[in-house]
Amino acid sequence: MANIKETAEELVSPILEQMSLELVDVEYVKEGKNYFLRLYIDSETGVDIEECGKVSELLSEKLDEADPIEHAYFLEVSSPGAERPLKKEADVKKAIGKNINVKTYEPINGEKEFEGKLLSFDGEMVTIEIKIKAQKKQIEIPYEKVAKARLAVTFN
Repeated sequence: MANIKETAEELVSPILEQMSLELVDVEYVKEGKNYFLRLYIDSETGVDIEECGKVSELLSEKLDEADPIEHAYFLEVSSPGAERPLKKEADVKKAIGKNINVKTYEPINGEKEFEGKLLSFDGEMVTIEIKIKAQKKQIEIPYEKVAKARLAVTFN
């Protein structure tokens, strides 16, 4: 399965580069009896349905030529949404000053999930300001212990 994801990344990269878009994530999953190849794309200003459609159309042609998937599947190209995953170090650095949600592989101070404002990231340590009741507290999380991170939408 990783081979299909890698092939999709290789095929879509020149398309995204030409359109000044970035690849956020690739998923290849089986849901029920159907397979889905999902690509999440974005840019500094976001993406619209026309851009997703264009990428899908161009990628579909390249996938038909390369034929890396032997069975029927659905190709989906979309925005990662408001709570976009932070997959790469560069994604985390861009999120400084924003609210994020972090899940860790092991507990830190007895917790495995944190949500708050990302204060800093130096490549090794993620510093988040969280609120506990009315108090603000800073939590430092070693980046190697981060299982998942994403932007978090908060309602005040």
